[in-house]
Amino acid sequence: MSTGQTLLLGAIAGVTIFVGLPVGRMRGGSARMRTFLSGVSAGILVFLLFDILEHATEPVEEAVEDHEWIRLALVSSVYLVGLGVGLLGLLYVGGAPRRPRPAAAIGPGAMAVAEMDLRSDALRVGMSIATGIGLHNFSEGLAIGQTAKAGEVTLALLLVIGFALHNGTEGFGIVGPLAATGEQASWRWLAVAGLVAGGPTFLGTVVGTMFSSELVFIAFLALAAGAILYVIGEMFNAGRRLGWAVTLWGVFVGFGVGLATELVVIAAGG
Repeated sequence: MSTGQTLLLGAIAGVTIFVGLPVGRMRGGSARMRTFLSGVSAGILVFLLFDILEHATEPVEEAVEDHEWIRLALVSSVYLVGLGVGLLGLLYVGGAPRRPRPAAAIGPGAMAVAEMDLRSDALRVGMSIATGIGLHNFSEGLAIGQTAKAGEVTLALLLVIGFALHNGTEGFGIVGPLAATGEQASWRWLAVAGLVAGGPTFLGTVVGTMFSSELVFIAFLALAAGAILYVIGEMFNAGRRLGWAVTLWGVFVGFGVGLATELVVIAAGG
């Protein structure tokens, strides 16, 4: 497989992130339905977190089983630092979510201001999700590039199919917080979110065709896990305000969607 064909595969795997993004233009619907859709988004992210941590932890476990203590020190350090940076980085870079001002402090416009705060937070959380997914997709791109470079064409194609399916559902995960607040994202915002989340798949493929590094692979998985963990916490916090029971039902359905997608990939031989 030529380098050009490999890069094309990486681009295809990344562009499917745009499949679910148009949901961010949706307006209307009952409050319960919007809350449910936000819960589905959170459920997809919960499954993605499990999947990421499984792959990131494998090299650490292998180092212990093989008694490779120097390797263990390296991979576990990268793992923990990456997780910490991903988790705390969004907190200190993006800032904590704003709390709506109390009604007594702002008079008759309290509800309107509170709603504006929630919608602004929804856009911020949505872009944070796109960032976390982008970090994860960079590691997926690395896998595509490295397998293609090694001449494993069939495996590379299966990886592209699997990652493309995952990205299709992850696009909805990005705009789930917007659905909960009734915020209608602009096409420009959706385009930027798609590039942030899907673009790293192509970039990772480029890097993967150039060299292979276990530590880089672990670092981006751990960064993604930390970032997604932070976002899940925010979405659960919002879910408690919007309707906890409906949110949890959505989480259950979203997790099932993520699991079903994974099983399709496994059944296909990926």
